Parts: sequence; structure tokens; C-alpha cells
Amino acid sequence: VQLQASGGGLVQARGPLRLSCATSRGPHSSAAMGWFRQAPGKEREFVAAISWPGAKSYVADSVKGRFTISRDNAKNTLYLQMNSLKPEDTALYYCARRSYTTASTLAAEYDFWGQGTQVTVSS
Repeated sequence: VQLQASGGGLVQARGPLRLSCATSRGPHSSAAMGWFRQAPGKEREFVAAISWPGAKSYVADSVKGRFTISRDNAKNTLYLQMNSLKPEDTALYYCARRSYTTASTLAAEYDFWGQGTQVTVSS
């Protein structure tokens, strides 16, 4: 299983950015997926998660109302739409996939991880 995150970059505060995560088919292809992020010197933290096939989603309180997670199962692609970005959203963003259909907010419950894409928000 391979996950390829993309779409990161440098953006001004209050601007939008959309991340994508392309996934290869493989075992447990009907799987819940999530986004996590890690800023320098900080622990990896939960951002958003979505179940298979997509009926339920969850976002962290810190991004609620600004970030939206979605998936296109026909394209095997996960998305994170980020609006009203803040400098504190600056981090390396990872996509991850579970071996179950139910979403989770816990990083330890994800089995496959992408390489990360950097998001930098300037003030």
C-alpha cells in the first residue's frame, strides 16, 4: 500500500489550500483514512478522519469550521480542504490509512502512512 500526499506549499494567512492523498489499491482497500500534522518540536496531532465509504467524518476542534475532509473512492484519493489558514497551521501534513472501515482520531490505529507534504502559512 502506498500513499502519496501532495498540494502543500506556502500560503498567506486567511488563504485556502487543498491537500490530496493518492492511494494505491491493496489489502483493506475499503478503509478509513485520516490526516495528521506535525509542527517542529511538537507531537504529531490529529487533524481529520473519514470512514469508508465516507458517511462519517471528524475534524479536530482546532480546525473545525475551517478544514473539510473528503474522499473520491473512484479515484482512490483523499482530500483536505483548508480554508482561513492561520500561521499555527504550519506543519508537515500526513495522510494515513487504517485497516478498518471506521475512522479513528488516534495515530496508533493507522497502519499505512504517506511521506507528508509541508504547509507553511505566513502572517
